[in-house]
Amino acid sequence: MTAITQGRTRKAALLSAMCALVVGLGATGCSEDPDAGTNGVGKLPAKEIQTKARTAAGGVDAVRLSGSVVTSGKTYTLDMRLKAGGGTGSVTAEGATFHVLRIGEELYLKADAAFWNHEDGKSGDGGSGTDSDTAAAEKLQGKYVKVPTGDPSYKKFSGFTDKDLLLDGLLELHGSLGTDGHHEQSGVRTIRIAGDGGSGGTLDVSLEGKPYPLRLERGGGAGTLSFSAWGQDFALKKPAKDDTVDYGKQLPTS
Repeated sequence: MTAITQGRTRKAALLSAMCALVVGLGATGCSEDPDAGTNGVGKLPAKEIQTKARTAAGGVDAVRLSGSVVTSGKTYTLDMRLKAGGGTGSVTAEGATFHVLRIGEELYLKADAAFWNHEDGKSGDGGSGTDSDTAAAEKLQGKYVKVPTGDPSYKKFSGFTDKDLLLDGLLELHGSLGTDGHHEQSGVRTIRIAGDGGSGGTLDVSLEGKPYPLRLERGGGAGTLSFSAWGQDFALKKPAKDDTVDYGKQLPTS
């Protein structure tokens, strides 16, 4: 929590205590304004809050995204740092975790042998892997495997590193929008907007500083995500040559 946030929290607590004392003495008219000292978006209609949140998200180059996304019956657990030039982080799906790194158009995956066997569809689901499959997986494990742009896996995995693509797809609530009260996320005051009373998803938007999205609960139990480190740049470093495997035009598992 920043010093500014701590100061605001102490001020709010002091105000609440003063109001309680005044009320106890029989006075009236003392009430705390939940939007006092905020960026003001809490007083706007839900649709305008959503627009301002999407605009704020699109106006900065970097963000950290963590949580879970359920799509096509599969649950993906993400912890990604994203920016305009690429992204880096980890993704876990069906018990397998892999590291993904994209720098410009260059995409790399790093995982253990079990992941590559699973990607090949010959392990963990009743398949019968061969010695050559196992050997290939062992060669790939622990290395940054460069994914060819023409490989079917490229679009699938690069999507996890595309800030604009992810945010455009995720920051969408379904149904009629409404506000759902004032809340707090990691010490930051928020206004919550909801689609169809919450069944279409909810989004907590910061009331402090820029109105960045801070927490998204997707409709239909499709996952919950937290957003942080808005605008905080980070380095994207190309892996060392000795730690990289380049399979040319297509991965052996495609």
